[in-house]
Amino acid sequence: MNLSTLPPLAFAALLAACGNAPEVVTQGDRLEATLEREWAPDASAARQGAFSADGRLLATSSASGRIVVRETKGWRVLGVLFHPVGATAAIFSADGRRLYSSGYDGMVRVWDLATRREIGRLAGAQGTIWSMDISPDGRRLAAAGEDKIIRIWPLDRSGPPLQLSGHQLNIWEVRFSPDGRRLASASFDQTARIWDAQSGAPLITLAGHSEAVVGLDYSPDGRTIATASDDSTIRLWRAADGRALRVIDSGNHVYQLAFSPDGRWLASGGRARGAVGTLWYQLTGSGGEARPVRLWRVADGALVQTLAQSNDIFQIAFAPDGRHLVSGDDDGRTRVWRLAPRR
Repeated sequence: MNLSTLPPLAFAALLAACGNAPEVVTQGDRLEATLEREWAPDASAARQGAFSADGRLLATSSASGRIVVRETKGWRVLGVLFHPVGATAAIFSADGRRLYSSGYDGMVRVWDLATRREIGRLAGAQGTIWSMDISPDGRRLAAAGEDKIIRIWPLDRSGPPLQLSGHQLNIWEVRFSPDGRRLASASFDQTARIWDAQSGAPLITLAGHSEAVVGLDYSPDGRTIATASDDSTIRLWRAADGRALRVIDSGNHVYQLAFSPDGRWLASGGRARGAVGTLWYQLTGSGGEARPVRLWRVADGALVQTLAQSNDIFQIAFAPDGRHLVSGDDDGRTRVWRLAPRR
C-alpha cells in the first residue's frame, strides 16, 4: 500500500482506527492541565527527567547527552551538563547539591551542581543503564538496564553495589518504595518485581502483562504500584502482596508513569500514534494532532484529560508540589503543564 496516495478522508479513517484512547470523562473530580512553557527540540530524543526534592530545580536529559538544569521559578537555565555517548536518566541527590546521570556508556556519573563538574562515577554495568532512583533517605542509588542486573550503590560510603538478579531481559525502570525498604523493577521479560532493598532478596513477581513492562511507579503512600506496558495497559497492584487491583486500557503502548504527589492522579506517556500513523509521521512529518500524555483518576481509572505532543513520550514527571507536569518526547521537545484540580 502506498500511503501517500490515499485520499485524505480514507487516511484519516485509517489513523482513527489505530491507537485510540478511551473516552475522556466529564464528571467527578478532574485534573486540568494547561500548557505553560515549551522548549525547542533538542538534537535528539528526550529521556527521563526529574525535579529536585524541594522543587526548586528541574533536570531534563536527552539521548544527545545534554542534561539541562533549570530553576523552576521562571524556568531559567542554570547550566548544561554533558554525559558522553548519550544520557538516559538524571536524578538529584536528596540535598539537591549533586546530580546523577546515567547513559548508554553503562556509567552513572556524579556532578557537582555548583561547579557543573563531574566529581565521580559508579561503574560496573555491562551495557546501557535505562533507569535510576535514589532512596528516600538519600543514602542509596539503584540503577539497572541492558545487563538485567539491578545495582544498589551506597552513597554515604565507598563500597561495591548490592546486585539483584532475576529478570530475564533488560530492565527499563527501578523505583524505591516511599519508606525505602523495597525496590520495584520493570522489565522486557513481561514482569515487574519487588525486592527487599536491604538484602536484595526477591519478594514478589507481578505477572499479568502480555508484553514488555516499561513504566513503573509507587504511589506516595507506598500501598500501590502502577505498571505500564507495550500491551497498551496500565495495571495497579497492591504493593504489600502483589494482588492485582485494576487494569486500565490505554489504547496504545505506555512508556512512562508517574503518580501525583497526593496520589490522586496518574500521568502516563506513551506512543503518540498507531502503527500506520507512526509510519506516516516518519515519512511526512505530519499526521494530525497526537495526544500521548494522559491523566488518569486513580480512584476509578477514569481518563480525565489528554495532552498534545508531537511524538512518543519518554519523559513524565510531577513537580513535588503537584502544580506542574513535565513531558518530553522523541523529537526532543519538552513541555511544562500547569495543573489545577476541577470538579
